[in-house]
Amino acid sequence: MQVAYEFSRQTAIVTGGARGIGRAIAAAFAASGADVWIWDIEPVELAGAHSVSVDVTKRDEIAKGLALLEGKGVDILVNDAGYLGPYQPFENSEPSGWQQILQVNLMGMLEVTHQVLPLMRRAGTGRIVNMGSLAGKEGLPNLVVYSAASAGVIAFTKALSREVNDTDIRVNCVAPGPIDTRMIRDLGNETVDAMITASPLSRLGDPSEVAALVLWLCSDASAFNTGAVFDMSGGRARY
Repeated sequence: MQVAYEFSRQTAIVTGGARGIGRAIAAAFAASGADVWIWDIEPVELAGAHSVSVDVTKRDEIAKGLALLEGKGVDILVNDAGYLGPYQPFENSEPSGWQQILQVNLMGMLEVTHQVLPLMRRAGTGRIVNMGSLAGKEGLPNLVVYSAASAGVIAFTKALSREVNDTDIRVNCVAPGPIDTRMIRDLGNETVDAMITASPLSRLGDPSEVAALVLWLCSDASAFNTGAVFDMSGGRARY
């Protein structure tokens, strides 16, 4: 069953929206009437959305992206920019790789939220959805640093939600398991097949399924949810 939402006259920023989950989220918001701004280092053509080259780890690029809104507020922020890193044992990893994973997945989310939150504060309302991962809840072997970064996303979500609970700003997290994206497919057929075997539903998730959850979290139907972590794992999450 297709559920429709109305986001006309609302401005939504989706980081990492050039492909995968982020693109599905941006497309769903655009189809629901939102004024969508995709922030990504990759350009993207998506009907009903603006594409802006923004490296979420660089404060000046974030500020320039916000300046393009020309004084409009930000009603919705989806922090989706992410980097998985190599699938390998931690002892074989390189510190330079750790930094990239932490910078994109954790620090980038902090940088963007730090600049967007004051706009929501002034308006007294807003919706922030941080994309975490099942890895952040359970810890996944061969993705140790990514797991640590995702755990930081979850903790940040819970802490920030309590700081803004005197407003109509809601902060939540979505923690997907393996979703059928290029990022997951790039891990190789053997790894993907193992993920499917480990899934109680025996498949990868679809990006559109994640997008549907994000839109619900940003709708009035979810006004009582904040500081929560919503699994999208096909039953893999154990708690």
